[in-house]
Amino acid sequence: MRVDYNLFGKYISEIYRFSNSFLTKKYAKFNIGSGQIMFMINIYKNEGISQEKLSEMLNIDKGTTARAIKKLEDQGYVIRLKDRKDRRAYNIMPTYKALQIKKEFFNILNEWNKKITENLTEEEVSITLSALEKISENQKNKGEDLIKWIDKQD
Repeated sequence: MRVDYNLFGKYISEIYRFSNSFLTKKYAKFNIGSGQIMFMINIYKNEGISQEKLSEMLNIDKGTTARAIKKLEDQGYVIRLKDRKDRRAYNIMPTYKALQIKKEFFNILNEWNKKITENLTEEEVSITLSALEKISENQKNKGEDLIKWIDKQD
């Protein structure tokens, strides 16, 4: 069987666009944009995480992280606390307002994940997640090499 590697981009793009559309509509009632969703997930799961660690976990630059946190702070979902050991660093905590919507926040994610995997077996879901994780790690580990390769394509 011959694999059409060109389909990776097509399917990843479709999944991203449909996910973004669904989640944007569902989280609109909380005034949480698609750019803040992954931050909220990780703040809920890692209360007190530093902005720097959050950037590393999500593989997102510090400026983008700062802007996303600022939006969440302005909406009343997080507070930034100075780190006791490193006064230059901030730790991010969910507020009472964020904790009030936590269950519904994750229910929305679960609803979407169930919808997009409804005709897959548990084994297929596991294999897909494992493959996507490996692809993501390849991209991270070879990031600079990939950028150099892309630059050479011009």
